[in-house]
Amino acid sequence: MGKNYVESAKLVDKSALYTPQEAMELAVKTSKAKFDETIELAVRLGVDPRHADQQVRGAVVLPHGTGKTVKVLVFAKGEKAKEAEAAGADFVGAEDLVDKIQKENWFGFDVVVATPDMMGVVGRLGRVLGPKGLMPNPKSGTVTFEVARAIADIKAGKVEYRVDKTAIVHVPIGKKSFGAEKLLTNFQTLMEAVIKAKPAAAKGQYVKSVSVSSTMGPGVKINPTKVLD
Repeated sequence: MGKNYVESAKLVDKSALYTPQEAMELAVKTSKAKFDETIELAVRLGVDPRHADQQVRGAVVLPHGTGKTVKVLVFAKGEKAKEAEAAGADFVGAEDLVDKIQKENWFGFDVVVATPDMMGVVGRLGRVLGPKGLMPNPKSGTVTFEVARAIADIKAGKVEYRVDKTAIVHVPIGKKSFGAEKLLTNFQTLMEAVIKAKPAAAKGQYVKSVSVSSTMGPGVKINPTKVLD
C-alpha cells in the first residue's frame, strides 16, 4: 500500500455505514493522487445473474456527466451516417470499420452505436466487442435509428450499468474535481435507475451493499437503506 492510500484509509471507519453525502465528501477527501481521480460506485444486488429473469441492465444520463471525453463509433449507412457525422460522432462507417477492428485490432473508441439494419454486420464483431462491454444493445439505447439523440446522450454523460456475474454493478459517477454535491446528484440519479430496474424475480433485499471510492483511494461504505435520502 502506498503512503497516500495509508493516510487516506485512516480517514475512513471500515465498520461504519455512511450517508451518501458523507460518503461523497470522504471519497473526495481521500483522493490524494496528482491526477483528477475517477469516483467509482460499486453496488451489490440481491439477484442471481445466472438467471435471465434476474439480469439488471440499463443506461442513464448523469446530470453532471462523467468528466470524461467519450469517443463514439457509429455503424450506419446513407442518411443515418450523415446524421451521425453531423451529431458529432468520432467515427462513422460500416464494413470498413469491421475490417479495421478485426485486422488491426483497433479500439480507439469508448462506445459503439449501431442502426438496427447494421446489426448483421456488427454481429461479426461479437467475439471482440462483447468481452469489452462494447457490443451495441437495445436496452442501453445503442441500437437505434435515432443516432443523433444517442450520440448527444452519450456525449452528455450517459453511463451504462450492468450486473456482473458476481451480482455487482460497477459504474463511474464523476471525477474528484466535481466536488461532493455534484457527485451526490449523479449518485442519486444512478441509484434511482438501478432500483427502478429491479427484476420482478428478485427476492429479499435488493440493494445489499453500496460503496464508493476514488481510483487510488479506499472504499467508503454507504448505508444501503439510505441511498435515496
